[in-house]
Amino acid sequence: MAKKVAVVAVNPVNGFGLFEYLETFYENGIPCKVFAVANSKEIKSNSGIALVADDVIAHLKGREDEFDALVFACGDAVPVFQQNAEKPYNVDLMAVLKAFGEKGKIMIGHCAAAMMFEFAGITAGRKLALHPLAKTAIQKGKATDEDSVTDGNFYTAKDEHTIRTMLPKVVEELKK
Repeated sequence: MAKKVAVVAVNPVNGFGLFEYLETFYENGIPCKVFAVANSKEIKSNSGIALVADDVIAHLKGREDEFDALVFACGDAVPVFQQNAEKPYNVDLMAVLKAFGEKGKIMIGHCAAAMMFEFAGITAGRKLALHPLAKTAIQKGKATDEDSVTDGNFYTAKDEHTIRTMLPKVVEELKK
C-alpha cells in the first residue's frame, strides 16, 4: 500500500509548486490530503486563484502517525511570516513541522521550506538545499548550496524549478 502524504499550504500558496506535488502524487497513486495554513480551508494562490483545501492545519496537529510524509508548499505568505508568527495557524504549522521532523517522517519542501524547517528546529545534522533568499535565515554551517540534497528522510529543493529533480526521489521512497 502506498504511503499517505500531508500537504501544508500557506496562504497565499505558490500554485506551481503545490500543483506539481499534487499531480505527481496523483499520477503515482500516492494519497495525500491538503491542509490550509489558515483559519479556514479557503486559500489563494500567489496569482489570486481561489483554492479550497481538504482541511486546516489545526486539524493536522496530533495526527502525525496517520501520515508517512509532510510536504511544505510555500508561497507569498512566507516572506511576511515573521509579522504573523503568533497567529494560531502559524503556531500550529510550526508545531506540526516539529512533530513530523521529530518522528523522522519524510519531509519535503521547496523555496523557503528549509528556512521553515530551521525555524521549527528540525534541521540539526541535516543537509539543506536553499533558495538564495533563504540563505541568510539558516544558521551558518548547517546548509549547503546544492540543488537537491537528501539526508535520509529530508528533501528540499532550491526553488520551484528543481521540484522536478527532487520529486522522483521522493516518489521512489514513498512507494517502498
